[in-house]
Amino acid sequence: MLSTTETTHVPDASSAPLSATDRTRLRRGRHKQREDRAELYALLDEGLFCHLGVVVDGAPRVMPTAYGRIGDTLYLHGSTGARSLNAGGEVCVTVTLVDGLVLARSAFHHSVNHRSAVIYGSPRVVTDEDERTAGLRALTEQIAPGRWEAVREPTRKEMAATLVLALPLAEASVKVRTGPPGDEEEDMGLDVWAGVVPVRQVFGEPEPDPLLRPGIGVPRHVREHRSPV
Repeated sequence: MLSTTETTHVPDASSAPLSATDRTRLRRGRHKQREDRAELYALLDEGLFCHLGVVVDGAPRVMPTAYGRIGDTLYLHGSTGARSLNAGGEVCVTVTLVDGLVLARSAFHHSVNHRSAVIYGSPRVVTDEDERTAGLRALTEQIAPGRWEAVREPTRKEMAATLVLALPLAEASVKVRTGPPGDEEEDMGLDVWAGVVPVRQVFGEPEPDPLLRPGIGVPRHVREHRSPV
């Protein structure tokens, strides 16, 4: 069973450095590692989806899922009947933002400019109703800021069917790759184009539900949904 006990969280302060453990310390490309906790918060706040890695019946399982952050805690959710969320033990959560395709003169030096976070820990099941509501609100607001105030809140039945997990950001790392290709000096004279193709995330025009009642316009929080990066 997953733990339902309270855990000690790292203070929510951007001045607190990120942890340095055997699992979070980079062995190669150490210049890509970041130690400022504020960079972790900014990355998580910009992302939309994470990948949750768990072990079920001795086999790894990775699932894309929504998340939300409050202070130094990451909130995840799912069905109370989901085996993957009831497996217990430690989990690994990753969030990756792709910023550019790095095209080098050699196949070996092709890469991707990105910002990524890896978080390890043992999540606890949130049982306090106020915290459960706050966690689900954070999840909703992560996807669409301003949405929670505009929609119907979950019923008791819906809440009973929903498992909310709280994962502390105590053991986390941030890796950032920026800049042009790192080609070998002897390849610089090759007649091969090299550079970076920027990648940007943009949101299109809202598409109404075909069953939407006539007369309901697109609300402001949807019209202004996340400016392009």
